[in-house]
Amino acid sequence: MNPNRKLNKVRVKKEINSSVDVLWDLITRPGHLNMVHPFCKSNYTINWPGKESIDVLVYLNNLTYHRKFISWNYNVGYDLLIGKENGEQSYVKWEITSDEKSTFLSIEVYPYFFKGIPKIFSAIPFSLFIRPKLIKYLDSVISGINWHLENNKKVPPNFFGSHKWFS
Repeated sequence: MNPNRKLNKVRVKKEINSSVDVLWDLITRPGHLNMVHPFCKSNYTINWPGKESIDVLVYLNNLTYHRKFISWNYNVGYDLLIGKENGEQSYVKWEITSDEKSTFLSIEVYPYFFKGIPKIFSAIPFSLFIRPKLIKYLDSVISGINWHLENNKKVPPNFFGSHKWFS
């Protein structure tokens, strides 16, 4: 269930140089963001694994978000809510897909920004300010996952460029 389904969304999908099994194993490992996320200072679990998982993501600028998982589908993906503890939450969907030759990871975000504001008033500011920043962020996160899988090393901070919200 997506509580923000009527809000604007941003989705980034990229090819990942791995099998579905290897990718799933990585993105469901406790604390995996420590190895793959270019804006992650630390990532630790409170409850793991499965549908009711909870972890904490501390960004490079010390912004701290809790991720509360609401679905967990083996080798397919998961849905979660992310935001400050007891604050507004954005809905996020991680999805693995594949064809005969390739594996893909998509991350789709329904941010809480402009929640309660009609789309007619939020569409332009969302498109001009929020969407470009979220696309850059999601592209960096997925690129970090792919880079880690190819190099078996921790992704350096801001490896794909800094980010105004998280660096």
